[in-house]
Amino acid sequence: MRVYLTLLRRELASHFLSLSGYVIVSMVLLLLGFSIMDMLPKLQGEPTDTPITRIFYATVYFWMLMLLTTPVMTMRTFAHEKSTGTFETLMTAPVSDLEVVFAKFSGALVFFMVTWLPLGGYMVILHEYTNQASASFDYRTLITTYLGIGLLGSVYISLGCFASALSRSQLIAAALSYGMGLTIFLLSLRALVPIPMAGWQAKIFTFISLTEHLEDFSRGIIDTSNLVFYLSLTGFFLFLTLKVVESRRWK
Repeated sequence: MRVYLTLLRRELASHFLSLSGYVIVSMVLLLLGFSIMDMLPKLQGEPTDTPITRIFYATVYFWMLMLLTTPVMTMRTFAHEKSTGTFETLMTAPVSDLEVVFAKFSGALVFFMVTWLPLGGYMVILHEYTNQASASFDYRTLITTYLGIGLLGSVYISLGCFASALSRSQLIAAALSYGMGLTIFLLSLRALVPIPMAGWQAKIFTFISLTEHLEDFSRGIIDTSNLVFYLSLTGFFLFLTLKVVESRRWK
């Protein structure tokens, strides 16, 4: 545990004490601001029972945040170490491959969650200063929304770590992560997948769709199946990352 915490502090420092970290935070704040501007016309009409968090999920800027920022956050995790030659030194240190992979993943995920903290304040402001102020506001829904973002983010962070482990170039790692993440997202859109609206095909699509699982979190519902789905995908990509790291140790 001590080794893991040491590695985690090293990863957090690389995010919070670097220029790229501040650039990413600025990018997140900019896109969050655009999402709020996109939501304002919808919230100035008649009060609706639809939670503000669910309206936020439906904006294009939410998915831009998820698809664009996670590759940039994770492209340094392994690719930067390889390009600078410090990865070989790290692998010869008395640390396990699992500790290295999990520390890098945890550091990127913590940084990811911190960048999303302003969202809570934005949701409260939208509720208080739009025509939705008369509607009830459930802080539990806000918490479950943040949980859903964290779980979805863990999938894309683990995917980004896997992409970074495959390459020595940060740009290639970011491109791989973005391409794979975009493919998963497009396959989750019902409008782009030619399946019936009902039947076993629709049930399978609902189970494997990233977007479908977010619906419950945006309504304040925590379903075990949603937790298992996101955690399983995260574990799968971390497993692939671990295997790539292990293969380099034996070369």
